[in-house]
Amino acid sequence: MGEYVEANGTSIWTESRGQGPDVLLIAGLSDPSEAWQAQLEGLSDRYRVIAFDNRGSGRTPLPEGAMSVAMMADDAAGLLRVLGVDEAHVAGYSGGSAIAQELALRHPAVVRSLVLVSTWAQADAYFTTMTRFWRWLATQAPGARAMLEAFFLWIYTPRAHADGTVQRIIEETLAFPYPQSAEAFQRQLEPFMQHDTLDRLPGITAPTLVLAGERDIATPPRLGQVVADAIPDARFEIMAGEAHQPFQESPDVFNARLHSFWRHVDGAAPPP
Repeated sequence: MGEYVEANGTSIWTESRGQGPDVLLIAGLSDPSEAWQAQLEGLSDRYRVIAFDNRGSGRTPLPEGAMSVAMMADDAAGLLRVLGVDEAHVAGYSGGSAIAQELALRHPAVVRSLVLVSTWAQADAYFTTMTRFWRWLATQAPGARAMLEAFFLWIYTPRAHADGTVQRIIEETLAFPYPQSAEAFQRQLEPFMQHDTLDRLPGITAPTLVLAGERDIATPPRLGQVVADAIPDARFEIMAGEAHQPFQESPDVFNARLHSFWRHVDGAAPPP
């Protein structure tokens, strides 16, 4: 069950399951905490797994003024503080990986380790054009279903489109009682479009694992490689056959990889 937590001047919808070392999962553009369902269920037998709705997603409201990645990183730090978490293994996906980078830079003491999934440090020409199209798509698509069908072309593998996975996710999204408005999508997208930590990434001191999907066209492996190269001693791995959202398409493989990394960080296992 979830609850609202008052942190950093806003009400943040939060889910927490399990007991053990603390894990904070940070979702990407548009995704509520439910996007991490396979991790909330699959890792909570070994960890205390915390997921939340970023500002403008799910049940957490938009701020009055402009949004920034730094603001959302401060939200995450404030949430951990209110929950009494001194430090956590942090995993961020896509836009959530941008937030996780800022969290590690702005609040290093709370980050036990860092997993960056489908990540980037600085927009290139393709990324900029792609996200501009997403911004346009939010208001110009003929309906919510058409918008999701188009948007998900960048998110999931061809196999997920072929085997019905994408169609199931679309139906679940349309039935979700807290849909994201087009305005919220655009306002949340804006700070991710401006995200740029390239020159500051060498300041991250937490043990870091960067995961990229081999078939990811939104944040292809070359962008993740740049991030890993900039962070001291970071590991970079490509998930064969995966696209932008591997934690939903291949949750067992994804969960096992994170568990292996966290055990290594905590000194319970050798490097994988």
